[in-house]
Amino acid sequence: MLDRRTFLTRSAAAAGGAAFAPWLQEALGAALAAGKPPMRFVFLHKGNGLFPSAMVPPTLGAAEQEKEKRKDAFEVDLARHELPAWMKPVAAHKANLTILQGLSGKMCQTGHHTWQSSLGVYKANEKLTSIKWATVDFELARMFPSPLEHIELACFPNGGGNARGNINGIETGFSARGPQQPNLAYGSPKVAMRELFKLVSADKRDQVEYKLKQMVWEFTAGEQTGLAGNLKGAERAKVATYADAVAEARERDRRLEAMADAIRRHLPRLDARYLADDLTTVDRQRGHLEILLAALISGMTNVVAFTLDELGTPYTGLKGLEAEQVNLHDVGHNKSFGGVAATEIRAIVRTQHMAIIDALITRLKAVPEGDGTMFDNTTVLYFPDNGETHHSNGSEWPFLVFTGRNSKLNLGGKYVRLPAHGREGHKTLGNWYTTILNAYGNPVPHYGDPDLDLDRMKMKQKGPIREFLT
Repeated sequence: MLDRRTFLTRSAAAAGGAAFAPWLQEALGAALAAGKPPMRFVFLHKGNGLFPSAMVPPTLGAAEQEKEKRKDAFEVDLARHELPAWMKPVAAHKANLTILQGLSGKMCQTGHHTWQSSLGVYKANEKLTSIKWATVDFELARMFPSPLEHIELACFPNGGGNARGNINGIETGFSARGPQQPNLAYGSPKVAMRELFKLVSADKRDQVEYKLKQMVWEFTAGEQTGLAGNLKGAERAKVATYADAVAEARERDRRLEAMADAIRRHLPRLDARYLADDLTTVDRQRGHLEILLAALISGMTNVVAFTLDELGTPYTGLKGLEAEQVNLHDVGHNKSFGGVAATEIRAIVRTQHMAIIDALITRLKAVPEGDGTMFDNTTVLYFPDNGETHHSNGSEWPFLVFTGRNSKLNLGGKYVRLPAHGREGHKTLGNWYTTILNAYGNPVPHYGDPDLDLDRMKMKQKGPIREFLT
């Protein structure tokens, strides 16, 4: 069996040190020498906005409530306060939780569909040319190498957005591997299970498919090598790029094969309802969660992006609304369903999301690792895909951040409100992601596009949020 440290050593070596920036080679070398487990990141985002008012602890004192109303900067200890009612499922993890308010994202695409904007900090749309660089989750995945590098799961919309109705397939996701390179996301647990775990499947058809794929990789690699010798210039470069992609896929499969025992041991055991084609949205989320956990615990990946819902996701299975198909777009326009008001439906959806997060963190806290648990080395981020409300302008972008004991961020057990947009000391999504990258060893001066409004105000907006760095 391949232990985690040996696997990381081989992964880093196989990736080729020359491909890494010097700072990354140094960081990886130090981590491997110390035998440290990798850090892990789970990005969970939702559609239809996230009201800043819904994030506020109900037990704030009068002075703090006044600061909240004015959106002045302040911080309180969550141990002394109750969480909003919809956060009840994660109450057991309050010491790990930071409620982060006041970030903005006006440099992002906002509105109904935002594509890679909330993770890339630029205005993305359906055009490939709008994708400027790798999203922050991919940047982190490359800092903590794994065979799959990164996986993305999604409860796709059936109209508008990325999937365009193919909610059970493999479609363009909400992350990006690099410039003009959108990631692909698995739309159903059934498809994710079949594709990600085919290597260790007991199903003869899956085994045959896997072997055939290996043969195709081998044949294609040979063909590209021969073809490249007969080409010049741009055409040769195109073939070389394709050959590199094939080589990367072959190497990924070799790494997975080397850890087949670990993958088999943590294979998801999905109830039949999670493998159905007509499963409810709630069951889709739970099924995806099992896939996510298996991929993390087995070591197949260290970074996961999971779209819990999008504006056009056909929402079914919500508690108290089991007979309804809830249209989140209509909820955004204050339409009720099943006699339940839109504001209450929003709370029900958020509570469902918290139940997913509770199950995720509880499971990771039960897996021993080093002198603690897997959650000690994990950060979970929950945030809106499009800002503060249904028709957002990006002036606020609330986050829930759950950090483990070994986090490099000075967070945990806090309610933090940063200065409002346009005020001295205001911070953006770019500052936030720069903070995360800097904390874990990437010295990037600033991640993301600037806010042109802040530029016009001549306000400083580059660099990390210093108080969040340990």
